[in-house]
Amino acid sequence: MTLPGPKSTWLTFDCYGTLIQWDEGLLAAMDRILSAKGGNIDQKSFIRVYDGHEHALEVERPHRTFAEVSAFALEQAMVEFGLPFEAADAEILTSSIGKMPPFPEVVATLKMLKDAGFRLAIISNTDDAIIAGNVAQLGGSIDRVITAEQAGSYKPSSQTFHHAWRTLGIGTEDLLHICASPHLDLVAARELGFRTIWVDRGTGREPLSNYQPNAVVPTLDEVPAILAAAGWM
Repeated sequence: MTLPGPKSTWLTFDCYGTLIQWDEGLLAAMDRILSAKGGNIDQKSFIRVYDGHEHALEVERPHRTFAEVSAFALEQAMVEFGLPFEAADAEILTSSIGKMPPFPEVVATLKMLKDAGFRLAIISNTDDAIIAGNVAQLGGSIDRVITAEQAGSYKPSSQTFHHAWRTLGIGTEDLLHICASPHLDLVAARELGFRTIWVDRGTGREPLSNYQPNAVVPTLDEVPAILAAAGWM
């Protein structure tokens, strides 16, 4: 596990699943939605179908906001499962996202990295209004938040990352990206050549067969040791 090249000025982060408890929060939101519909729907099966629709909608043009994407994906999944869809269902989902809390170690770790002199940014497949509630829970350490709404595209599109880098005024040599999603963030890293630490939280998401991140950790609080070993802290 190495971090080649010069010390990064910026540390950029994926938000959901990396900093914020996405899987747990999504299960809770879907339980609330599906329990009101009756029947015996397996939440994880439903979420797999929802995720498929979400990712397909994210690459369509014209660009949709994440609020629109999540509503359409939820409606399409409910149609597949023979469930009635109401606009209130989408509101439950989107309103729950901003309330999802950080993982237990995240706030203290971000503060440690901030105190060490790094600048911290989030690059996330969401809307400004949705992520605001999550960022408010992160202890004030985040310097910039860059969303799909701002970029007009969703990860793993290179457009999203190039927009982020222009916004931050940096190049690939000036950053290290820390993420939990192999099929969004690590796909982009493979194509664009930026350094990464993969936070593998044991969710079962498979690593890419043709890409190796610079380091792998199980939780965010192991990132400072990686940076210290590289002489960055």
